Order: sequence, then C-alpha cells, then structure tokens
Amino acid sequence: MNFSSKLLEDAVAEFAKLPGVGQKTALRLVLHLLNRDKEEVNQFSKAITKLRNEIQYCKVCHNIADQPVCEICSSPRRDKSLICVVEDTRDVMAIENTNQYNGVYHVLGGLISPMDGVGPSDLEVDTLVERLAGNEVKEIIFALSATMEGDTTIFYLNKKIKHFAVSISTIARGIAFGGELEYVDEITLGRSIATRVPYENSLTR
Repeated sequence: MNFSSKLLEDAVAEFAKLPGVGQKTALRLVLHLLNRDKEEVNQFSKAITKLRNEIQYCKVCHNIADQPVCEICSSPRRDKSLICVVEDTRDVMAIENTNQYNGVYHVLGGLISPMDGVGPSDLEVDTLVERLAGNEVKEIIFALSATMEGDTTIFYLNKKIKHFAVSISTIARGIAFGGELEYVDEITLGRSIATRVPYENSLTR
C-alpha cells in the first residue's frame, strides 16, 4: 500500500497491529480520525493513554478495575460464597450481561495450553486456592470456554481444589464444544449459569 505521508503510514501501521484489523480497515479508521475535530481526536488519545497508565487489576479476583478492589468484589449485594471462575474480563462482562448471576468472580488470565506455552504457573491459580482457604466460599462454578484448553484447565483446577469443602460445578453445556464464552448469546449463557451441574456429573456426559 502506497502512502502519500509518512505520518499516515505510521498511524496505519499502529492500527493494523490491533487484532482483526488489516491495513485497509486501519486506513479507514485513521482517515476517519483525520476528519474529526482535533479536540475529539485528542480526547480519544487521552482516553487510551489514561487506560493504559491507570488501569488496575482487582487484588481479589484479578478483574480489570479502577480501584485496588473491583466494584463486584466490594459490593455488599454480591454473594461472596459463590465464585465463578472465568478466563478473562470479557467473560465477566458476558455473564454480567445475563443478569442471572449474583456471586463474585475469579479471573484466571488465560487457559492452560501447552501448544501455546501456557501452563498453570502462568494463570492466577494460587490466589484461587488462597480464597478457598478462608472457608467463606461454598461453591465454585467453572465457566470456561467449551474447548480442549478449557476442559484441560477445569480438570487441573478440580484436582487442585477438590479437597476443599466446597461444591464444584460447571456451566451446563448448552454451549457447543469449541465455542468461546464471550460469543455465546446472553440467553443461552444465562441458562447455562442457572442450570449448572456438579463437575463430576459433567465428566460422564
């Protein structure tokens, strides 16, 4: 792609680094910004810079937050005895949108994937075990994507925590195998949370 400006070329190259954004889409986005008021573009730039510099991760559940403890963990209305284990923040948002869950979360920060060089030590596993040691938690729900990586992660976590006096369940498989949680429609995901099954039962299906 030929550019009439090095500034334009550099901006397009940066946008093209975003997932799912090719050069043509990146060029369209950059040209769109050029057509906006300078102040509007400055606000866009400030928002991204502020996000990167000031964003925090909840010290309890590892969800993205503005404060050391996220709004969900600090809310007195949430059931702290119920922890839903998810891969990342996108899954928290997806489940919250169902309005079917009133517990708290634990964000692993990924899934076990030997092919990608991701092992248990790369995930927030130890802090999950620490939360269970406090004896406040009564149930753990595994809400991980229905993929080989998701199932491997659930199997590993179950071995790590099964000696605790907590119920271990997994979301109902209304979700097709290979499906990413964040792309499941809200109704199906909500029903999967509401009709969760004991983890041991899910192994026989």
